[in-house]
Amino acid sequence: MGMSGRRFGAWLLASLRATRRALPYLVGGIPGSLVALVYVPVFVLCLLLGFGYMMLPALVRFLRWRARVDRRRTARFTGDPIPQSYDPPAEGRWGEQVPALLVPATFRDLYWLFVHGWTGSVFGLLAIGLPLSAINAVAVPFYWWAMPAGSGHPVTSWVGALSMVPVAAACAVLALMLVPRCARWEATLARKRLVPPPDDELTRRVAELTASRAAALEAHGAELRRIERDLHDGTQNRLVAVMMQLGIAERALRRDPETALPLVLRAQNAAGDALGELRNVVRSIYPPVLAERGLDGAVAGLVARCPVPCTLTADGLRRAPAAVESAAYFTVAEALTNVAKHSGAERAEVRLSTDHGLLVIEVIDDGHGGAAEDAGTGLVGIRRRVAAFDGRTELSSPPGGPTVLRAELPCGS
Repeated sequence: MGMSGRRFGAWLLASLRATRRALPYLVGGIPGSLVALVYVPVFVLCLLLGFGYMMLPALVRFLRWRARVDRRRTARFTGDPIPQSYDPPAEGRWGEQVPALLVPATFRDLYWLFVHGWTGSVFGLLAIGLPLSAINAVAVPFYWWAMPAGSGHPVTSWVGALSMVPVAAACAVLALMLVPRCARWEATLARKRLVPPPDDELTRRVAELTASRAAALEAHGAELRRIERDLHDGTQNRLVAVMMQLGIAERALRRDPETALPLVLRAQNAAGDALGELRNVVRSIYPPVLAERGLDGAVAGLVARCPVPCTLTADGLRRAPAAVESAAYFTVAEALTNVAKHSGAERAEVRLSTDHGLLVIEVIDDGHGGAAEDAGTGLVGIRRRVAAFDGRTELSSPPGGPTVLRAELPCGS
């Protein structure tokens, strides 16, 4: 019974997190889906009616803007950018623009808007309706008696009011089960319809590299800010304390030399602490253990220090460039920190391997699952760190577990 209670609690917590993450995505898609229900017939009529071609450039601009909004919205939800491929806008008279606008990318976006018009409306209204129905069913016992006679309210007695409590529970369970699934279905449809087809491979690759470069710059900036913060808040403060204590020791030495020795020793200890802080900052830039013991030896140290019992498997691992090994080391460190803080796991495993020029990292735990990138668990930082090397990150974390984080880093070996 205790184990079942813990499993239900873990499922409930993971489902609440997933529903909280899915609700803004589905509800935010309702306005666009309602607009799509009107826009798609108008666009088709403009193609069928000759005079409608005059409106085509404006309609295509709106279509591409609407598709870009959905790409960004889905990318925020999934954590993976969706590339886009559009030819430069055509110049000249509208009659010369029409052939340039009626390209596969335009019809791909139009098809997405047609699908999203229906799925976005249904899923969005479901995401609103189920939680509101649960809230209303819980509130019925508190207000049914105040409804005027003849108002048509279906609850007219305390028996009927109390019978709404199971209805509220059923609506809440349905919301926890359906809302995250609907969000995943909608995101899958968006990626399937908005990602360029294989014949746009070059454009897609350029878009991915552009996104990867942006991620690298953002990760680099975040790393510089972290180093500056560590130096400012740690090492600098300790060095200032050393200077103050040496100043006090100098004044004591002039007045009473016998009292100066403890102050000098205290300053020496503070200098040692500052040196330790500085060493920690240097290790956070590039851990010396990587050069001394290699990636498997460095990760073995992380595994040994992990609060959750953890094992390491290094299968066919070969040396990689220093920057790649450093990224892999910090990826494992952040992943194990997440396991210890958020997963509730009893065991974890780290797997390292080299496969067809890729350094593959897998971190697996048997926790309660439901890991989400927007829950402050550091997964966004891991994804950006890997993307900076044109790598790929995959996360599988169903409610109830297990959680599998897989990262692939090109290593050229």
